[in-house]
Amino acid sequence: MPLPVIAITAGEPAGIGPDLAIALSRHDLPARVVVLGDRDVLGERARRLGIAVAFLPDDALPPQRAGTLCVRHIPVAAPVTPGRLDARNAAHVLALLDAALAGCRDGRYDAMVTAPVHKGVINDAGIPFTGHTEYLAAASGTARVVMMLAGGGLRVALATTHLPLRAVADAITRERLTDVLRILARDLAGRFGIAAPRIAVAGLNPHAGESGHLGREEIDVIEPVLGQLRATGMNLVGPLPADTLFARIREDPVDAVLAMYHDQGLPVLKYASFGAGVNITLGLPFVRTSVDHGTALDLAGSGRADVGSLLAAIDTALTMVGAGRAA
Repeated sequence: MPLPVIAITAGEPAGIGPDLAIALSRHDLPARVVVLGDRDVLGERARRLGIAVAFLPDDALPPQRAGTLCVRHIPVAAPVTPGRLDARNAAHVLALLDAALAGCRDGRYDAMVTAPVHKGVINDAGIPFTGHTEYLAAASGTARVVMMLAGGGLRVALATTHLPLRAVADAITRERLTDVLRILARDLAGRFGIAAPRIAVAGLNPHAGESGHLGREEIDVIEPVLGQLRATGMNLVGPLPADTLFARIREDPVDAVLAMYHDQGLPVLKYASFGAGVNITLGLPFVRTSVDHGTALDLAGSGRADVGSLLAAIDTALTMVGAGRAA
């Protein structure tokens, strides 16, 4: 089989995305890699970082070798200063995503890996944007996707993503929870090669509701859904109290955890893996992974950005592509 082609979006040009792309040029990789970004911005960042890199056109796409970087040039709209956001470049950031998505859909790319974007400046430009996950779902016409982070020996998926905490309980419906668990189980099998994934499901409330005394979502929503899905053969554990769930699975391992909301499960994972974690979007018709951190504007152009999470995201994308090919 030919080496997979991985498209990497450079993300917010004033952040550390260009730094990470340039740092990537120091590595040999078992893939053909193309960075989607502004070639001049990347060149200026390489000079600032003191890294010699030869930019190659994106037509031949040879295997990634140290000292080189294939670039698909997508120009910025305004000059870029590291660490200084400019709303005029918001459309450029989304154009990178659109180009990567189109390439994945037409078979030009086997996967996309995304560097961080800045949600605030995109919204400041008058473009409604809540995150990569939601944007790629809408742009690809995917009705439901699932955010999952991996690292530190853990996989944590989310039933809800970027919602205010007061909106979470209303968002956890039987329909949503059923869809999320089916996508999670399907992609653990199809994208990670886990034949019969075992999934631990967190409760929403403290102590998983304590028999209804601390909330009824477990009784009214979560437990009925788990029961119905177990009847179809899914291996589900829970609902479990979130405060002890991760201690429990140390002794009784699972393939993934489903948390009910963003900050229920991710603090544990990020504590275990920060700097080497991976954000994965399940349910899409293509492979998408990302770094597990933000734009780090204060580090842009400083030489202090850590490329570890990007390398882990590429490695995870390659694993997922390989499992998909095998399936």
